[in-house]
Amino acid sequence: MKIICERDKILAAFQVAASVTPTRSPKPILQNTKLEVTEDTAIFTATNLEIGVRIEFTGVEVEATGNAILPVGQFGSILRESTDEKLYIETNAQGTVVKGERSEFKLLSENPEEFPAVSAFQEEEYYEVPARLLKELIRRTLFATDTESSRYALGGVLLELSEDKITVVGTDGRRLAKMEGPAHSVGKQINSEAQTIAPTQSMQLIERALSDDDAEIQIAARSNDLLVKSQRAMVYTRLVEGRFPKWQEVIPDWEDSIAIEMTVGPLLSAIRQAAIVASDESRGIDFSFTEGLLELSGSTAEIGEAHVKVPISYSGSPLTITLDHRFVTDFLKVLAADKVFTLRLKDAESAAFWQTDDGYSYVVMPLAKDR
Repeated sequence: MKIICERDKILAAFQVAASVTPTRSPKPILQNTKLEVTEDTAIFTATNLEIGVRIEFTGVEVEATGNAILPVGQFGSILRESTDEKLYIETNAQGTVVKGERSEFKLLSENPEEFPAVSAFQEEEYYEVPARLLKELIRRTLFATDTESSRYALGGVLLELSEDKITVVGTDGRRLAKMEGPAHSVGKQINSEAQTIAPTQSMQLIERALSDDDAEIQIAARSNDLLVKSQRAMVYTRLVEGRFPKWQEVIPDWEDSIAIEMTVGPLLSAIRQAAIVASDESRGIDFSFTEGLLELSGSTAEIGEAHVKVPISYSGSPLTITLDHRFVTDFLKVLAADKVFTLRLKDAESAAFWQTDDGYSYVVMPLAKDR
């Protein structure tokens, strides 16, 4: 294999692939990426046997086709530290040579034939989802998952796919984020009784692999795994075992609740101010609603108190609910500062329900007063 490639483009693709490789493995070859070069394409492949990725990149002049096994640590450092716009990469019987204008590296490598295969996307039955929508679906739900829970299903994101809609849900048992949007079924309708729960790491990889140039994303949900394909990348992942909570029961009918319209920017700023006196032990902030005003109050015995007021359009009876400010901040951070949302409240003991006009919902359980 002999290629001349643009360093920034090969680096971007390599970093996506390298994020899958394990730092430790009983199979040392998994700590590498495989570079496959044909006359038309250059593709990085990486896998930890649970998650696999194939990602194509451009900016390559092919002098000879072939494959190479590249150690993630050393090859990644070469790409990051080099100041050359283009790099020359060649493989031979001894390993791989990487040359810049004033640098040359020789890396020992393993046999490409021993690298586990990550198959290409060959499904005839799948769903199509707009790329920008899928990125938002992931970004707005992933933060609510719990990767440290003993309940494995909470360490993943639930995907529900129907003929014309995709719904993505993440929860850690104390809060729940849900977003839905349009999808299109291609081929025979897939109707599996198994829940599609993708690991958090897989969803992070999928979001990272999606390009701004992508239009439609193809998603194939099977009984034990999930395949996601974009114009330049394909991600394979095994599904999380276990049953996902019945999220529909967490989002009941909120029509009889108090509805308060607010804007992201002012509330996020106020929460950050009130949180200055918070600590790991004292995370709760009181949200006190009175006529035309929201007052945020935080206090910690060892630090002090904070009171921050925000003018709002509220005309109901006085109401105070205590919430974990980190959970509220997580919701606000994935939205634009000028985004308007609706906060629905029933009382101090019931969950707070946050909703936007583009299919996004968020539920946060309140904290006890005697926290």
